[in-house]
Amino acid sequence: MSAQDFLVELGTEELPPKALKSLGEAFLAGIEKGLKASGLSYSSARYYAAPRRLAVLVEQLATQQPDRSLNLDGPPVQAAFDADGNPTQAALGFAKKCGVELSEIDQSGPKLKFSQNIAGKPASSLLPTIVEDSLNDLPIPKRMRWGARKTEFVRPSQWLIMLFGDEVIDCEILAQLSGRESRGHRFHANHEVRISAPRNYAEDLSAAYVIADFAERRELISKRIEQLAAEQQGSAIVPPALLDEVAALVEWPVPLVCSFEERFLDVPQEALITTMQDNQKYFCLLDANGKLLPRFITVANVESKDPKQIIEGNEKVVRPRLTDAEFFFNQDKKQPLESFNQRLANVVFQAQLGSVYDKAKRVSTLAGFIAQQIGSDAGRAARAGILSKCDLASEMVGEFPEMQGIAGYYYAKHDGEPDDVALALNEQYMPRGAGAELPSTLTGAAVALADKLDTLVGIFGIGMLPTGSKDPYALRRAALGVLRILIEKDLDLDLAKAIAFAIQQFGSQVKGAALATQVQDFIFDRLRARYEDEGIDISVYQAVRAVNPTSPLDFDQRVQAVQSFRALPQAASLAAANKRVSNLLGKLEGQVPNTVRAHYFDSPTEFALNAAIQQAESNVKPLAEARQYSLALAQLASLREPVDAFFEGVMVNAENPDVRANRYALLAKLRGLFLGVADISVLS
Repeated sequence: MSAQDFLVELGTEELPPKALKSLGEAFLAGIEKGLKASGLSYSSARYYAAPRRLAVLVEQLATQQPDRSLNLDGPPVQAAFDADGNPTQAALGFAKKCGVELSEIDQSGPKLKFSQNIAGKPASSLLPTIVEDSLNDLPIPKRMRWGARKTEFVRPSQWLIMLFGDEVIDCEILAQLSGRESRGHRFHANHEVRISAPRNYAEDLSAAYVIADFAERRELISKRIEQLAAEQQGSAIVPPALLDEVAALVEWPVPLVCSFEERFLDVPQEALITTMQDNQKYFCLLDANGKLLPRFITVANVESKDPKQIIEGNEKVVRPRLTDAEFFFNQDKKQPLESFNQRLANVVFQAQLGSVYDKAKRVSTLAGFIAQQIGSDAGRAARAGILSKCDLASEMVGEFPEMQGIAGYYYAKHDGEPDDVALALNEQYMPRGAGAELPSTLTGAAVALADKLDTLVGIFGIGMLPTGSKDPYALRRAALGVLRILIEKDLDLDLAKAIAFAIQQFGSQVKGAALATQVQDFIFDRLRARYEDEGIDISVYQAVRAVNPTSPLDFDQRVQAVQSFRALPQAASLAAANKRVSNLLGKLEGQVPNTVRAHYFDSPTEFALNAAIQQAESNVKPLAEARQYSLALAQLASLREPVDAFFEGVMVNAENPDVRANRYALLAKLRGLFLGVADISVLS
């Protein structure tokens, strides 16, 4: 079957830069989906995306759809005709579905059947519909109309190329008649560009100052920024999202170095970086010590004969933004940071839970309590807690919301607060996302934990539980943050005690006898997904959850130990034995004796198991108390042989009630040893 290259390009007004890459990818996916549904084979396909165009190139696309046969089974003949031989609705409906008269349906078998050979159509007749369907399916949240037309798209269309081999496919899509003429760069080559062949698309446009390949433009910008930064004895901050957005703003990228006055460096560099990145789409430069340089890189869309004019223009544009940041910073420093709490007393945190200042007071007290538990300074943690929300009322954060916490750090340093107190004002929000940075100080960790636990207890306490689709107070993220801080920083905190203390801070504002358990379960439930991501079997998590440790660090240590235990050859047998013991004890009526009496033993296996358990007790209990759970389980693994021998040689439910009770007491001791680490019966 013959094949040719196919090119479609839709020219538009400037497309939304943040969505350009996803639009290009979706356009390609839609066309590939249509080609496969039509049975049209091809060797490869790729997309192009630039500010004024979306395109897809399909190489070696089959020129003809293959012939195919259609075979459909209908209703049974008995159901298709009544007693008089007249067709029923079932028969008529099947014929209608097949698009033929009932007489053309095969009625010779037990069921009605319809078979048809369908000749393949030329690809050129199918491609317009495939392209149009792909454009209609693009992820466009809001479409627009232009002129007097009812046509809708993300931006007004300007031209259309539909080139199959050397021939133009005649069609009209989005109010544009197809052709083979594209457009060059808006300033360098503002004229039509004839595409000589689909394969030459990128080359023909490059001659007209358009780099159509999104990835190529992105790579060119990235490399040039790196070169220019090195020339300035610095390194560039290049967030991937910003690089994508800038690559979507230019057709012919020309990075240039600009500068600003050094006096602005007295302003927190995070504020300067934020405004230059978010508002101006600039790439900031840092020196070897991570300090902001008074220079930045802009990416022009023209290759100017006088680049100085572009540089000066960008410097003129950025100056007012930096001046604003400088003004807000200087205004905020005119009063102590703590004084901003007065404003926060009138700012509602949550209608039923009081003001933001009320929250800061709760966080302060709770942070002091937590600091004592994790070996930090309670006074400094409490101080950081009372200052934790102050910068929310500052002019700086009002203008640059991303500065919350960071602004507080600078203002606290200006006021002479201790370093860890100042750092805690920013670290309270950590981790800011999955895998993000954790607090570096114990004071910061205490405030971060207090802030998150206060939110969890408060919101749960008024019944605003998160649902599958809604979590407005980010409670899941707060719970994960608590777990990450405690586990990854090796901080031993009894969550049950911390949650109970947090509940006391609210007094009558929260209610529910089961609130503490509800919050604790919600937090520990988050661990399940964490361990699944780490490749730890879910039964390991469940085995530890069954013994309900209240310290996340302790929980994690047990999980790691049980995961190692599962790999031992004795694990399966001991898990099965524990399962059997659990079932036996669960069915027992009455109390199990507290002590094992050797004079009731009537089998050598009982004596052997009792001796092994006594030896294990002396070895394992100190290890478990020291949280050396892996060593404890390794010791318990030695019980496999006496346990197996016991069950093979002894009838637990003996007729003599004293003997029976004594055997249950022996098994209870055995189970208690394992429950000091985890319920390994769950592993069975």
